[in-house]
Amino acid sequence: MMESNLHIYVLAAPLLTALFVNLLGRISRTWVAPLCLGALVFSTLASVLVLVRVLAEGTIRYTVGNWTPPFGIELVVDPLAALMLVLVSAVALVATLSALKSVERELPGQEHLFFTLYLILIAGLLGIVITGDAFNLYVLLEITSITTYGLIAMGPGRAPLSSFNYIIMGSIGACFYLLGVGYLYILTGSLNMADIASLIPTINGTVAIATAFAFLSVGLWIKMALFPLHGWLPNAYSHAPTGAGTLIAPLMTKVTVYLMIRVMYSVVSMDWIIGLHQGIQPILVWVASLAIVCASALALAQRDLKRMLTYIIVAEVGYMVGGVWLGNTQGLTGSILHILNDAVMTLCLFLAASAIVYRTGSLSFDNLKGLYRKMPITMAAFTLGAFSMIGIPPTCGFFSKWYLILGGVEAGEWSYVAALLFSSLVNAVLFFRLIEIAYFRSEGSHGHDELKINEAPVFMLNPLVLSAVALIVIGLGSGQIVEKVIRPAVAAIL
Repeated sequence: MMESNLHIYVLAAPLLTALFVNLLGRISRTWVAPLCLGALVFSTLASVLVLVRVLAEGTIRYTVGNWTPPFGIELVVDPLAALMLVLVSAVALVATLSALKSVERELPGQEHLFFTLYLILIAGLLGIVITGDAFNLYVLLEITSITTYGLIAMGPGRAPLSSFNYIIMGSIGACFYLLGVGYLYILTGSLNMADIASLIPTINGTVAIATAFAFLSVGLWIKMALFPLHGWLPNAYSHAPTGAGTLIAPLMTKVTVYLMIRVMYSVVSMDWIIGLHQGIQPILVWVASLAIVCASALALAQRDLKRMLTYIIVAEVGYMVGGVWLGNTQGLTGSILHILNDAVMTLCLFLAASAIVYRTGSLSFDNLKGLYRKMPITMAAFTLGAFSMIGIPPTCGFFSKWYLILGGVEAGEWSYVAALLFSSLVNAVLFFRLIEIAYFRSEGSHGHDELKINEAPVFMLNPLVLSAVALIVIGLGSGQIVEKVIRPAVAAIL
């Protein structure tokens, strides 16, 4: 195993920068943008180097404070963790470019407070990705949750109430997870994930381990908003400040799905789970299928763009959970690829929503009339995001859905395959309805003559275009991503 400190710097950059943003941002808000962007550019470049090194040389293991595991905290960067480091840091960088402008308008004078929480949240997400300690994972999960509560509460209107509801549900989820960790510690005497995994086969307390795994799973399902545990998410994400939504929506649920994969494959094994009870796997696939169908149906009932997108996020969680619980290589490959793809798709759509609300002040469907003529670049990017969410090639959304469908067919889970197809059809109805409103309908009594091009500022437009282009690039490069990154990641955890 090779030694390297580079992944520590990926995590440390936004964490230390948060302190300087808070101190210097009080003096002048001109400090905020260069500090945030500088830290995230560094983290993104460093995470890419970490990924290249891990793929070439193997897993990085780092002992914190020179306390040898399992007694000390160990940081582990395998191919899957390295991919997630790149995803979190890159999405955070692109989201920040847009957030700087929206926060300046929505929260004047509070930029230093907002971006202090913002950077701590990013550091927490990066820490979650690389920690090898079950209790340290709980601490980092709570750091991300607490900063998210604060960011959401800074929004207008009902945002504080939505944040409070999120606190209640998030605390319940955290308690479930902590109870699961406590059970495992009682049984194994260890908090190191690899050590727990090696000890579980030697323990006779099958019921106790199953109870611990159930607590862990329910806690993570609440955190990721798996239907019907999703009640906190639509209000929290739709009422959050625009700048917060562009970061939270693409990353929070995806990182929690990553944690579920870690628990299922790095703490306990999938073979042990299936051997525990033969019926648990098809039940969970059915739950995921139901989540996809119900969340998609709820999205149909919405008349606000951002709120519609929040229900699509809930449906996408069902995609990934179902893929993991298929228990085969194709399903797991599709879920990991969909973590990547869905993060970029959601980023693109929320960046488009941010640009629209910046210029129009509202995201209600009636307010979208004529947008293709008023904001052609924004709506072109939005259309690419919509096509990817539907699953139209060559956008990246098609390829991860293809792997998930292959996994469903291989496992004989036809309900899951049907749910995926149903969700894609609903997404087509949802987005083509929006395209019809924004393209074919115009506002005002004088028709198209009154519609002038009025795009969002460059700081918001550039990241949107970049994310839209990424949908095509990732789609065309899906084969290489799967073969060179995801297959080694799957092989390392199976």
